[in-house]
Amino acid sequence: MPREIMWTDSEEIGIQLQEKFPDIDPLMVRFTDLLKYVTELEGFSDDPAKSNESRLEAIQMAWHEEFEEAKG
Repeated sequence: MPREIMWTDSEEIGIQLQEKFPDIDPLMVRFTDLLKYVTELEGFSDDPAKSNESRLEAIQMAWHEEFEEAKG
């Protein structure tokens, strides 16, 4: 069973989003879609209502770092 993922686990979420959506540029994702992607991740167990702009930005930046690394 995967460990529980919370909003504060931005790096782990970024890694998982990159694995799940390798062809999506994270900087082009709207926050409404990002919220949906995060809450649908296997192991995500935090309260969706605890989402806020700064948490979504941190996740987006972590995902962007993974995206850039994957591009080489």
